[in-house]
Amino acid sequence: MTNTGKNKLNNKTYRLVGLGILTAIVIVLQVIATYFPTKPFAITLALIPIVIGAAVYGSYAGAYLGAVFSAVVVIMCITGADAGGFMVWQANPVMCVILCMLKGSAAGFFAGLLYNVLSKKNVVLGTVAAAVVAPVANTGIFIIGLLIFFRDILAQWAGGTDIVFWALFIMAGWNFVTELIVNIVLIPVIIRILKAVKAIN
Repeated sequence: MTNTGKNKLNNKTYRLVGLGILTAIVIVLQVIATYFPTKPFAITLALIPIVIGAAVYGSYAGAYLGAVFSAVVVIMCITGADAGGFMVWQANPVMCVILCMLKGSAAGFFAGLLYNVLSKKNVVLGTVAAAVVAPVANTGIFIIGLLIFFRDILAQWAGGTDIVFWALFIMAGWNFVTELIVNIVLIPVIIRILKAVKAIN
């Protein structure tokens, strides 16, 4: 086998191992996050490994990790571990699955896309953009989906408050702000991890 062939094999091996580790981390973090006392939906802790995977392995890897996160969310909705998600599941199972899978996959895909474009000019800028766009996509798509397909449930949760205001600033506000802060605070850590991984590859 030529050196080029060996390098390709090594890169594939590193990629599989790396994605395997990140997959496990995403699953564990989201299961843990489900049992945090946030209402009506669990906060997302899995965005950091999704952003790292998207930056290191590309947009499609980010979409894959986002889909893994989404699959865990769907399972939690079905089992009732996520109380708000369970209500959404009961109201419309098909749209619940579509919405959950779309938001997570999009978060990973767009994180990888922005990182790939912006990191060519500046790694820090690319990392910041990826870390910010992930929670924006994840929460934004979810809120839009709820407003379109689950207005009755939102009205029930809002208790007479305007549902758009309630969805944006009450329901999603705390979760989104927390997710965004966590991602921004950990940006230096993400940059170090990316440098270390790329040095190995």
